[in-house]
Amino acid sequence: MPLPQERIYTEDDYNNLPEDVRAELIDGQIYYQAAPSRIHQEILMELAGTIRDYIRSKGSPCKVYPASFAVKLSEDKNIVEPDISVICNPDKLTDRGCTGAPDWIIEIVSPGNSSHDYIRKLNLYADTGVREYWIVNPT
Repeated sequence: MPLPQERIYTEDDYNNLPEDVRAELIDGQIYYQAAPSRIHQEILMELAGTIRDYIRSKGSPCKVYPASFAVKLSEDKNIVEPDISVICNPDKLTDRGCTGAPDWIIEIVSPGNSSHDYIRKLNLYADTGVREYWIVNPT
């Protein structure tokens, strides 16, 4: 008996998820995400605000986008929602989010998915041209 085939999901599958579902599409697989904790959100807001203020003070054209903000890294099979994305090329911005690698991504680790950020996303971001990747561990 043949083994069941693993389903490969696409951008259309991702875009057709219900609005209230938090998920990412990585290498054709959908990874569902739990709601972030209070401390996660506090760290997110402080970092995003500090980075935004610094970028503005330097007169940079870069923009800071906190989650949830869709980043399409490659054709049809990799769409992530980093905690913080910094994009310096306005041509990458669309009504749906960002198409192409942001200049800087920050992920705040949640206890239940640290290997997702430390391994899977690290490799994905390196392979797709993200220039800077920070991982913030709240502990």
